Amino acid sequence: MAQGPYVELNGERFSVELADTQDKRTLGLMFRDSMPDDHGMLFIFPAEKRLSFWMKNTRIPLDIFYFDSNLALVSVSENTPPCRTRTCPAYPSDGPATYVLELNAGKAAELGVKTGDVLELYLDR
Repeated sequence: MAQGPYVELNGERFSVELADTQDKRTLGLMFRDSMPDDHGMLFIFPAEKRLSFWMKNTRIPLDIFYFDSNLALVSVSENTPPCRTRTCPAYPSDGPATYVLELNAGKAAELGVKTGDVLELYLDR
């Protein structure tokens, strides 16, 4: 059983680190060489708005899932590559979001996610 906070998406459980402060959101998954297959990072923002992520100093490819304040999937940036250059592209949400879940690349396809799928939170905070 997962210890600490976790989420469920389309029936699969992922242990998550919470990025719920500005400092944690800024650092994200930078400088990590790997992440266990059943882990991720959940970013929690104080207000719903269009969000945009980039992959500067991120070493592993990720799927970036954007969820609105009702935890419904807004959009996904699949197989988002690490950025090793000075300027990195942005990967914006298709609409307003409050939560962002980063998982290893390929998870969106594996889970068969579609717009409107609901994320379940178990945060133990």
